[in-house]
Amino acid sequence: MIMSKINLGKTSTSRTRRKNIIEDVSSKLKLPADDFVNYLLKKNYSDTTIGSFTADVKKFKAWMEKESMEIENIGYNDITSYLQSFGNITQHTKGCYLRGVKQYFNFLIQQEERNDNPAAFIQLKGLKRKTLYDILNRQELDKLYSSYTLADETSKDKNQNWFKAKLLAQQRNKVVLGLLLYQGLDSKDFKLLTVKDIKLREGKVYVPGTRRSNEREIKLEAMQIMDVMEYLTTTRNQILKLTNKESEQLFVSIGSSDKFNNILHYLIKSLQQINPRVKLFKQLRASVIVHWLKLYNLRQVQYMAGHRYVSSTEQFLVNEMDGMIEDIEKYHPIG
Repeated sequence: MIMSKINLGKTSTSRTRRKNIIEDVSSKLKLPADDFVNYLLKKNYSDTTIGSFTADVKKFKAWMEKESMEIENIGYNDITSYLQSFGNITQHTKGCYLRGVKQYFNFLIQQEERNDNPAAFIQLKGLKRKTLYDILNRQELDKLYSSYTLADETSKDKNQNWFKAKLLAQQRNKVVLGLLLYQGLDSKDFKLLTVKDIKLREGKVYVPGTRRSNEREIKLEAMQIMDVMEYLTTTRNQILKLTNKESEQLFVSIGSSDKFNNILHYLIKSLQQINPRVKLFKQLRASVIVHWLKLYNLRQVQYMAGHRYVSSTEQFLVNEMDGMIEDIEKYHPIG
């Protein structure tokens, strides 16, 4: 799969805004606040998250001062004592406070003021962990696409308006399905796509970035091209005419609602008839990412999945390892 690296440009306005954020946060923190905020900015954290992390650090520094402790002497037990000092608060809130402290120690390591992160391996009980999905293999994903059949155009109802609408919706959904199973698009990605984002001559789709995801450009597979071409040149125009809509969005709903989740809801129901194991849209995207991890290195998969942080991609390694263990038990039983 050929990928093109896309660099995000920064405007003078965005640089000024970032500078103001640094100055604003710096006035509230002691010591290397400017450097810490700069560190977080380089990690591409949002303004809200930066504000949250710096507030966490301020709480932690206040506790250290109260306990007459120095940052270079802080250890694992000190971090747990710090969390216990909050008393009767939820584990979730403690986890939020811990996130900022973890980032601060990572920053100190980069600054060569520490050589370890005493908060790195603290796990709080009762917190929700990454969901493990029932992963479908590549053959099962391919079968979903090939088995997704359209309404019979020779049907006696072919001239009925409801039948025409159903056929158009299925033709659109086939394209949606392909972009999910082969390009691993997230449900939010579909809402952002416009007609211009499909580059037929290059055989690629451009996926815009968001505050939570990076933009990327991914190759279309050969079996998709004809379906995508027919949708762009014929099906989409017929949907617009049928619904009396004007839109630059790639995918248009048949009904009056423009909510894309309705499209995904009906698509998942159709896929469950092909494979009952299909439960969720996220499950299928997770299956695609796990498959990619078997073929490409971590950074490549991070780009393809649109993850802003490589840690988001690493979480899917748990599913990959889970699948490997299942294969070992299935094909190489012990005893």
